[in-house]
Amino acid sequence: MSNGRFATALHILTLLEIKNGELLASGYIAGSINVNPAVVRKEIRSLRELGFVDSKEGKGGGFSLGKPASAITLGEIYRAVNYTPLLGRSNNPNPDCQVGKQINAHLEGLFKTADEIFLQQLGEITVKDFAAKFN
Repeated sequence: MSNGRFATALHILTLLEIKNGELLASGYIAGSINVNPAVVRKEIRSLRELGFVDSKEGKGGGFSLGKPASAITLGEIYRAVNYTPLLGRSNNPNPDCQVGKQINAHLEGLFKTADEIFLQQLGEITVKDFAAKFN
């Protein structure tokens, strides 16, 4: 993955699950991830739109899970925040080369298969499953 959005989103959701319904401030979450709170707030906006996170405004407010951690799969998170091909992308080879003129067609099939297997694996793991590793 070329960026950290998936890791950040999973960190946020895992922390919210572990804190078991406690309302967490973006500053607290940012401290756990070691990023600026603005990064957390931006990611939480995306997660809230998907129903993964709820928020309460004002004093004593914060963020909590929007639905049970057992109902959120890592595959859903990945698709929502960072769906990029696992193996990257093809290039612009020389069309006059025996390999160059055919390679992208063969790579596309390989990339598609890798993505499907990867997303299937992530789809079998819930945030609850993942959070259980942190006891």
